[in-house]
Amino acid sequence: MASHASAKKSIRKAAKQRIVNRDRIGKIRTSVKRLAESIAHKAGGETILALMKKVQKETTRGVTKNVLHKNTAARIISKWAHKVKGSNPAA
Repeated sequence: MASHASAKKSIRKAAKQRIVNRDRIGKIRTSVKRLAESIAHKAGGETILALMKKVQKETTRGVTKNVLHKNTAARIISKWAHKVKGSNPAA
C-alpha cells in the first residue's frame, strides 16, 4: 500500500486514466464492428466509406493518445481498407 502522498495520487491518476483508455479502445472496437456489419450486409458505398473514415480517425486518435501502438493502428486501417476496397468496386 502506498504511504507517500505522491504515490497515493499516482494510484488515483492511474485509475482515472485506465477508465479513459478503456473507453477509447471501446470506441475503436465499436467503429470496427459497425464497419464489419455494414460490409457484411452490403450497405451503400457512401455508408461504408464514412464508416471507414471513422475507423481511421479513431485508430489514429488512439495512437496519438498512446492507447495503441502505431503499427497496430496501421495494421487495423490497412486490413479494413482492403476489405472496403474488395466489397465496393467503385471505391
